[in-house]
Amino acid sequence: MKKIYLIGIGTGKLDYLTLQAIDTMKKVDVFFLLEKEGERKKEFLKIRKEILERCRDRGTYRVVTAKIPKRRKSGKSYKEGVKTWRQQKAEVMTGLIKDKMKDSESGAFLVWGDPSLYDGHLEILQHILKEGRINFEYEVIPGITSVQVLTAKHKIPLNRIGETIVITTGRRLKEYSPVEIRNTVVLLDSYSTFKHFKDADIDIYWGGYLGSKDEILLSGKLKDIIEELKKIRSEAKKKKGWLMDTYILRRSEYLGNSTEE
Repeated sequence: MKKIYLIGIGTGKLDYLTLQAIDTMKKVDVFFLLEKEGERKKEFLKIRKEILERCRDRGTYRVVTAKIPKRRKSGKSYKEGVKTWRQQKAEVMTGLIKDKMKDSESGAFLVWGDPSLYDGHLEILQHILKEGRINFEYEVIPGITSVQVLTAKHKIPLNRIGETIVITTGRRLKEYSPVEIRNTVVLLDSYSTFKHFKDADIDIYWGGYLGSKDEILLSGKLKDIIEELKKIRSEAKKKKGWLMDTYILRRSEYLGNSTEE
């Protein structure tokens, strides 16, 4: 039977690949590299190919690249739009698994960060199996997320004593009021949503292109550095054509729960 691996590759830097990820890549027959249509992100494809070249000998594996449609905004709700896009992506992945692998072979999708955190590949594989058009086994190999890299670079713990952690997106962050922000990790923020909290007494720990040679770090009181941060984000995106950043919004006065054992 065919077997599919979802391999978390962290931020794309070899240092952030786990031994399990490397060992798994060494036994995979074919790697499926997906590209979004119409986006200036060829660098993502290049990074994944470089990872394979570092971990495998040439000629011992196959690489198949495929275009996936760009998620387009429509009159539908956000969830319905994502559902439609994932169904389109599922069609592409189904074709790859069905036509580009032999029955006894293994294949892999290299997933940024970790397959379980704000990534749709796992749910898409489960959807494909549920449809029953093809059959295969699958395994998830965890990866180091940008959240972990961010806290390591800023030398801060992800949580403080007895404290709740909220992990959300820029789109959902808009729903929070300043008083609700205690310890909030924000991913996928193309809106610079942090600007809605510029008047609150909140610290920000920000990182762009984490783990890469282009990595940028900035931290401090949000109200003090917000203009610098907006400028850095604008210039970085203009230079590369894209920006992948992660940040934490945190109130500094938090002292923890005194009853915590």
